[in-house]
Amino acid sequence: MDVLSEVLRVVRLTGAVYFEVTASCPWVSKSPPTRLIASAVMPEAEHVIPFHIVTVGRAWAMPEDRSVPASAVDPGDIVMFPLGESHILTSDRELWDCPPNDLNVYVDAVASGAPFTLVTIGGGGETTKIVCGYLGCDTKPFNPLVSALPRMLIIKGLMDANPLMRELLAATLGEKDNRGEGARVVLAKLSELMFVQAMREHMKSLPPSAANWLSGLRDEHVGRALRLIHTSPAKDWSLEALARESGLSRSALAERFTRFAGEPPIQYLGRWRMQVAAGLIESGVSLGAVAERVGYGSEAAFQRAFKKHVGTSPGEWRKRARAD
Repeated sequence: MDVLSEVLRVVRLTGAVYFEVTASCPWVSKSPPTRLIASAVMPEAEHVIPFHIVTVGRAWAMPEDRSVPASAVDPGDIVMFPLGESHILTSDRELWDCPPNDLNVYVDAVASGAPFTLVTIGGGGETTKIVCGYLGCDTKPFNPLVSALPRMLIIKGLMDANPLMRELLAATLGEKDNRGEGARVVLAKLSELMFVQAMREHMKSLPPSAANWLSGLRDEHVGRALRLIHTSPAKDWSLEALARESGLSRSALAERFTRFAGEPPIQYLGRWRMQVAAGLIESGVSLGAVAERVGYGSEAAFQRAFKKHVGTSPGEWRKRARAD
């Protein structure tokens, strides 16, 4: 099984592209946290990740709280902020102070119906062009991918290293003037594909010493255990069975899996089952059927497990989803 694809399916990855920014030096732009604009840009997403692709010129990027050092973003690079926090892009690594962007900019961009909103900022000097968009997904009850990403992720030379990425960006820009039916759907799918390609390149660039969920997918033994869990989450897995199938002893798998995934295999299995179950509950599947599909022998046992892992009952989760 392709674990990354399965995770993206279950956490319901969606995409949207809204802005092409032409910025002339000097310029600086502060994006608000996505929790403030999510209801406008991606109202059905539980969590929103902003991304920016520099197509011409150069920018500097940093979270607003400056807890991560500023980094250059060159043509062909993509920068994203997986936690959805406020961040700054600027023409000068010494120029960071400015008020946040007006929230109405995002509301108006969506309301316009145009596939792209063109924005021009800056003082009239050298030009930088940036495509800006958003990715939506679930992070609750459990999203192992988002938790494995840094607060600011810059993937260098993505357009040069990945021919498909160049074609996806070209297709995205080709929709700029298309006001016909379906343009926004096309852009959404293109941004989703660009995110998948970005994750693939990020995985390849991780050093051998990296220990997170994405690097775990590359590990021979942990990757095999993850594939087993995601292929058959309803199976009554034991640590012994996973270890045997993964080619390690129980203690060795427990230690190695925890180092990459941040928790032991059986705890990870339980949390992933709850993520699968949450989606089924929201789609209207009966609790008895959900229990069976995620590996519980009775509805009562499933309800106890869901409450333990998620902190709320399945019925409350369904009510909240319907209200949202």
